Amino acid sequence: MKSYDLVIIGSGPAGLQAAIHAARRKLRTLVLGRIESSGLFRAHMENYFGLWGKVSGEELLRTGLKQALQFGAEHRSEDVVALEMEEGGFRVKLEGGEEIQTQTLILALGVSRRKKKIKGEDPLVGKGVSYCVDCDGFFFRGEPVAVVGEGSAAVHGALTLAKIASEVHLVAEDLKVSQALYQKLQSSSVIWHQARAEEVLGEEAVTGLRLSTGEVLSVKGVFFEEGAKGALELAATLGV
Repeated sequence: MKSYDLVIIGSGPAGLQAAIHAARRKLRTLVLGRIESSGLFRAHMENYFGLWGKVSGEELLRTGLKQALQFGAEHRSEDVVALEMEEGGFRVKLEGGEEIQTQTLILALGVSRRKKKIKGEDPLVGKGVSYCVDCDGFFFRGEPVAVVGEGSAAVHGALTLAKIASEVHLVAEDLKVSQALYQKLQSSSVIWHQARAEEVLGEEAVTGLRLSTGEVLSVKGVFFEEGAKGALELAATLGV
C-alpha cells in the first residue's frame, strides 16, 4: 500500500495551491480528483492580480497542476469513495479499489452550485450560462441578461447586474425574500417575470431564455442563482 505525508482531495485552486506549498516543503504529496470537476474549469477570470485580459479557468487549473507536479507532487484523476481514520493517519479508498495511507489529509472540496437542470443549460455553461453573478457579471456589461431564482441570492444578483447590464430580467414564480429586499427590487429597473425558466436558447452562445408562459427573453447571459452546497459528505464519514 502506497503511503504519503499528505493527501489532498480536490484538484481545484485551493487543492492545487496547497499541493504547491506542500511539495515545495518536500512532503510526499498526492492530489486526488479531476480538474474538470472544479467549478473554475468552465469559468473565466479577469479580476485577479497579475492576470491580463480574460483567462479561462481551465488554463489556470492546468497551469496550477503543472506547478504542483514541477515541485514534486503527484496527481491522480480519481474520485475518493471512502475514508477511514486509523492510528497515525488516514486510509483513503479510491474509485478503482486501491487504498492508500496518509499521515495528513486536506479536504479541498469547495462548493457545488445548484443547477436548474433545464433544457439547454449544461451545453451553454461558460457560453452565457453562469452560476455566479459576482464572478461573471462584469463580462456582460452593456448586454441584456436574465437571473433565475427565488431567494435573496437571485434578487441581490439581479440588483448587482442592474448596474452593469443594459437590461435585467428576474425569473421567479414567487420570491422568498425580506420585505426590505423586495422593496429594493420594486424600486429598481429589474423586470420581474412570475414564471418558470424552461429552456436556454442558443448554440455557440446564449441567445435567449424561454419561459413557462411561452415568452422568450432575448438575453446574452443567464445566471442561475439557486444557492450553493458544500461537498462535505466525505468529511461526515470521519465525524467532522
